[in-house]
Parts: sequence; structure tokens; C-alpha cells
Amino acid sequence: MPETALITEPTALFALLAAVMGLVFWLSTLKPLEKLFTIAPPVIWAYFLPMLFTTLGITPAESATYSWMSRFLLPVALFLLMITVDLPAILRLGKIALIMMVAGTIGIVIGGPLTFAVFGGFFEDPEAWKGFASLSGSWIGGTANLVAVQQSVGASAETLAPLIVVDVVVGYGWLGILVFLSAYQTKFDRWVGADMSVIENINKRLTEMDTDRRPASIPDLAIIVGLAFAAAVVSRNLGDALPALGDPTIISGSTWAVLIVVTIGLALSFTKLRQLEKPGASRVGYLALYLLLTGIGAQADLAKVLEAPLYVLAGVFWISIHIGILFLAAKIFKAPLFFVATGSMANVGGAASAPVVAGVYLPALAPVGLLMAVAGYILGIYAAFFCAYLISLVAM
Repeated sequence: MPETALITEPTALFALLAAVMGLVFWLSTLKPLEKLFTIAPPVIWAYFLPMLFTTLGITPAESATYSWMSRFLLPVALFLLMITVDLPAILRLGKIALIMMVAGTIGIVIGGPLTFAVFGGFFEDPEAWKGFASLSGSWIGGTANLVAVQQSVGASAETLAPLIVVDVVVGYGWLGILVFLSAYQTKFDRWVGADMSVIENINKRLTEMDTDRRPASIPDLAIIVGLAFAAAVVSRNLGDALPALGDPTIISGSTWAVLIVVTIGLALSFTKLRQLEKPGASRVGYLALYLLLTGIGAQADLAKVLEAPLYVLAGVFWISIHIGILFLAAKIFKAPLFFVATGSMANVGGAASAPVVAGVYLPALAPVGLLMAVAGYILGIYAAFFCAYLISLVAM
């Protein structure tokens, strides 16, 4: 890669990343490309295209633009995602849905330290554990949690890059297998003796949920953006003022900031501010999150992922533990394959994939996938930090 990138001016760099994100999501709306973006969702392209630009010398691997994006766009995204959560609706999903989602989380939390205990000694990067800790965030809730843990443990873009390959190859490979297994859900449900009345009850409960939306007005957007950035700045300042905990550091200033903004957001979700979801507050949150992802991708170099095959093998081992615990839980609690698949993707794929998988199994219940993914975000932000701590203990 050239020593000097083609585009280095901060505003121009930010504009390029925003344009890349816009182009990717526009292309995803075109009918001829529908299959391509089903296999590889827009969020993946939003990460890899900037990475390719940096590899080719178009964008720099380090910039003040990336630092600003990491510092403020993550809490903005988390605040908006949490403030719009309907916790009572998630609880109304029923115990089987939540049990399977939690079983998937337990599989990732247990699998992380076990995987690093088996494979950790083979990695040349002494900070490889930080990459695995970050991946635990992605596999317990999605991209927002990956970024949160990455910032907490201080994983560099180079350390994270091969784990992003694992996230894509293993995570989306498992998604493909789940889609394939949808043809066998009747046989699976018969094998575990699944109680299908759970599915029928959820169908009824979905009709009770408030899903009406309205176009966003200028006051709506002003309130959404203003609140989000205010929460981001307050959480960052409070986080920086609190002491770091752990050796190696697990609870850093960034971690405190994330925990503070998530907790505030959840608390405010019980107030009238949750009505900001009607004009689309969570969509603004996802926009901030995906824009942040372009900045993370731009800090990585594809030439640094030469060790990816070993990482991928470790990822397969890790996801196998997750799958084993899910199937065991399904047998014990007589859970339909629908909940196994959706609970798994609520963890490993997050909000981008869980509704897709849920829709493949039972099209009318695609919203359940989204709600389970939101539950994954809430649980995952805490469980991922615990998993990162366990991995750090193995790495010591």
C-alpha cells in the first residue's frame, strides 16, 4: 500500500464513506441484485469496500475521521436502538423464544474461552484474544456489540480484520445452513416433540403490538438527532471520568460509556420518548451504526488476513459449541426448529439476519426475528463483556 493515500482530508474521507454506504444500500434495492444481497447483506459490503479502498491506497488506515466516528457514532446508535425497545413486547414472546435466544448466548459465552484455549497458542498476534473478544460481541447481538467490545478491549483494525472474515464466512455460512434446514422443520419438530401452540400464541400476540409508523417530520428528526448526540457526549464524558477496571483492561472509559448510554436508553424506553420509534428513531440508529462500520472497515488492510484459514477453523469450532447447546436446549424444552434458527441468528446475525431467517421458516412471523434480535442486543451488550473477560483470562 502506498505511504500516502489518495484521499486523506477528513471531510472528503467522511463524504466518501457516506457515499459508499449510500451506494451499497441503493444497489440492494435493485431487483436484479436481490439474490446477491440476500446472500451477502449490505452491511457486509459496507465494511469490505472501505477495507478494499485502504488496501488499494485510496483511503488511509489511520485518520482523525475514524476516531471521531468511533467515539460518537456508536453511542448515538446504541442510544437510539435502546430507547425504542419495547421490552414488554419482547417478554410477551413467551418463554420458549427467550430460552432459545439465551441458550444461543450461553453457547457463544462458553465457546469463546474454550475456542481460545484450544487455538490461542497457534496465533502469532499476541493480541489475538482481543479480536476473539470483539467477535463475541458480534455473535451475541450483532455489529453494535462487536464495535462496543472492540473499543473496550482496544482491538486494532489489523487484529480485528481476520475475525471479520470469520464473522462473514462462518456466521453467514451457518445462516445458509439454517435456510437449508427450513425444509426439514416438520421432521425436527416431530423429533423433539415440539409444542406448536407456542407458535399460534405468538401469532395472536403480534396483532396486539403497536407497529404503526408515520413519516418523519423535521421536528421529529431534530429531536432524535439532538437527543442521540447529547446522550453520546454525556456518556463519553462520564465514561472518561470513571476508573478503568481489570488487568488486562476490560472495563475501560469506552466500556463505561457504552454501559451508561445503553442503561439510560433502556430506562427512557419506558417513557413517552419511546414514541420516537413511530417516525423511525431506530432507523436513524442503524444508519449511524452502518456509517460507523464503513470507518472500521477503512482501518483494515486485506493483506493482513493471511492467517484467516486458522481463524476460520477456530470460528467453526466456536459456532459448533453454540449449535450443540441450542440443539440440546431444543430437545429439553421441546422447542420448534423455528425458535432454534431464529434464536441462533438473533445472536450470531443480529437484527440484519434474524428476521430473514424467521421469514424463511414462517413468513408471517418475521417480526419475531427482529424482536428476538433486539433482545439479543440488550442481553448481548452485557454477556459479550463477560465473554471478553473470560477470553482475557484464558489469554493471560
